[in-house]
Amino acid sequence: MDTVFKVLGYAIYTGLGVIALWGIYCIVQVWRRVAQKQYKTEGEQDEFLDAVEDPLLQGQFDAAVELCMDKQQAMPQLAKLALVNRKVGYQRVRQLVLDRFQRDVLADLEYRLSWVNTVVKSAPMLGLLGTVVGMMGAFLTLSTNKNVDPTQLAGDINVALRTTACGLAIAIPLIVMMSSVNIRIRKMEDLVSSGLTRFLDAYRQGLAKKARGK
Repeated sequence: MDTVFKVLGYAIYTGLGVIALWGIYCIVQVWRRVAQKQYKTEGEQDEFLDAVEDPLLQGQFDAAVELCMDKQQAMPQLAKLALVNRKVGYQRVRQLVLDRFQRDVLADLEYRLSWVNTVVKSAPMLGLLGTVVGMMGAFLTLSTNKNVDPTQLAGDINVALRTTACGLAIAIPLIVMMSSVNIRIRKMEDLVSSGLTRFLDAYRQGLAKKARGK
């Protein structure tokens, strides 16, 4: 029976290691995706919008599309989506762009963060399971041996304390990192939203100019 508790202890250590690596992987992926989709500064986004507005206000949509090519940030990709689908009308394009931003960017980030949140919740629980297993092993040692070896008893208690500590050591840094990433996501959302407002205004003026030219 003592061997069973030892195996369970090692299994819990392994489980803690696996979910810690998964949590770190997910948070790094979210961080990298936010960095990929967001301009580093508002000034950089304004430079892009300044460049796109000139042909856009003249109704030169193909030239504006060229400026959006080969860019990974959300703003150029959304602008390109609007320009490519300009024949469906302003209102439908506006809704299409907003839906795409919510689905392909924000929803994807929230999905990845939900895994991190799962790790944050499960790591302390798995550590608590290790505590229960360790204490059960300690009580089993006390109940089955008249002359208890202190080192054996200390080993069971050590498992109980270490697994709890490991669970908390995994969850606490991930909570801090999640808060930091959430702040970055909110900043990105605000930046892209303000950029879309400016772009769509110029886009509508370009459509009007194009219609008058016909």
